[in-house]
Amino acid sequence: MKTWLLAAALLFAAPARAETVLRYVPLGDLRVLDPIWTSAAITLNHAQMIYDVLVTMDSKLQPQLQMAESVTTSDDGLRWRFVLRPGLLFHDGTKVRAQDVAASIRRWTKRVTAGQAIAARATSISAVDDRTVEIVLSRPFGPLLEALASPILAPFVMREQDANTDAFVQVKSTVGSGPFMFDAEAYRPGDRVVYRKFPGYVPRAEPADGYAGGKVVKLDRVEWKYLPDTSTAVSALQTGEVDFLETVPVDLVPLLKVRPDIRLEVLNTTGSIGTMRPNAAHKPFSDPRARQALLLLTDQVEFAAALAGDPALARPCAAVFVCGTPYATDVATGNWKAPDVARAKALLAEAGYRGEKVVLLDPVDQPEIHTIALLAADALRKADVQVDLQSMDWSTVITRRNTREAPSVNKAGWDLAFTLWGGFSLASPLTNTPLVTTCDGSNLYGWPCDIEMEQQRAAFFDASTQAGRLAAIAALQTRYFDVVPYVSTGIFLRQVAYRSSITGVLKTPYPVMWNISKTN
Repeated sequence: MKTWLLAAALLFAAPARAETVLRYVPLGDLRVLDPIWTSAAITLNHAQMIYDVLVTMDSKLQPQLQMAESVTTSDDGLRWRFVLRPGLLFHDGTKVRAQDVAASIRRWTKRVTAGQAIAARATSISAVDDRTVEIVLSRPFGPLLEALASPILAPFVMREQDANTDAFVQVKSTVGSGPFMFDAEAYRPGDRVVYRKFPGYVPRAEPADGYAGGKVVKLDRVEWKYLPDTSTAVSALQTGEVDFLETVPVDLVPLLKVRPDIRLEVLNTTGSIGTMRPNAAHKPFSDPRARQALLLLTDQVEFAAALAGDPALARPCAAVFVCGTPYATDVATGNWKAPDVARAKALLAEAGYRGEKVVLLDPVDQPEIHTIALLAADALRKADVQVDLQSMDWSTVITRRNTREAPSVNKAGWDLAFTLWGGFSLASPLTNTPLVTTCDGSNLYGWPCDIEMEQQRAAFFDASTQAGRLAAIAALQTRYFDVVPYVSTGIFLRQVAYRSSITGVLKTPYPVMWNISKTN
């Protein structure tokens, strides 16, 4: 047992009794432990277990204080002060200080889109004293709380010595101050991860609400069991060997629907979204008209239903900032909601497309993304596009999509790539990474360039009122349809499955383990 875990166990020892253990099958294998170094969902789930955050989002996607007891802002909006709640402890028994929080936020600003927006305006992020964190800005940044509160790529609080690690080097320590402790000795990559209740955690008094409120732990231990074969995972749930599946393959849902001892539920009501990413670094998709054609070839009803496996769990959405979220709007969507093959052909011709092969990267080991690739290939063929659908594994896609050159110049070149995003990630200019159109090549693979869109993103950041931010959203969405940096395939909802002995499961984009009870 690691020294810090032993110290915490001795410090907060409880009378011996039978442990309550939840056995959970995550979406993937936990390989990276640093949530600032990667955007992998599995690592973010891990971070929610062991770290805490200054502010977070409730179920209505509104910022709420978490580690912070209070926040004050100067009249000019340039100075923000957060006072920490008393009694916050790290798992090694040391107190959480403002110095730890400030260092954690500074590291986060170097890697994450929302943090980078803060860094561009911050003159300092520092500790005034052990309980007070201060952010001083050079110009107002209206959505600062929203940026800090996002649970996706959140500024998780680490000890100062860990947070001082270069943002592009992985932190190896797993000492947080969250509701669970990471059991390093029990960690077996490719097999299991073990978390134990942190008895020193003091939850907020408010009821749990989304990621906000009291993180009350009612379990002694949570064991993540990696089962890559989905049939094996479903069978283990049916026999009671595991308690909770993070995702259920659509073809196996009927097996679980008939079981009274198993519950199927949509926790992420914002949904997931498939996206097509054109390579704007070369023809044909360097011309925005070709990207608009791709938009008109995408039947979101067909795509989303195929990904959901059930039309009731799919819905088209033309809003750039995701239907059902605070920044969703219908502005400028009228001409782009319905597929239009004839108009798409005309736009391709105007863009100079003359029958060249278009290379699509198809990760056959990722069933949902593979489905998008197949449907995209069929859609392009309807517009007489010569499709070269190249099959490969996901790791090869990740490598090849960094190639800018055309396939005619570099055999690793590509024209169209595909991926999935949580709807929550695309719901704000602060977190919508594929919307970034910087012209220095530092944005996401595909590298669309549009100065006007970047100016409108800056207008959103600078807006001091909600009305101002909504006006910027409308302008951004209007410009999106001119530029089309990516194409959405619509929203689909995933179901989790858990045994009826489990209660208190919260509706969050990714499952959290606090508030959950289990009857043995």
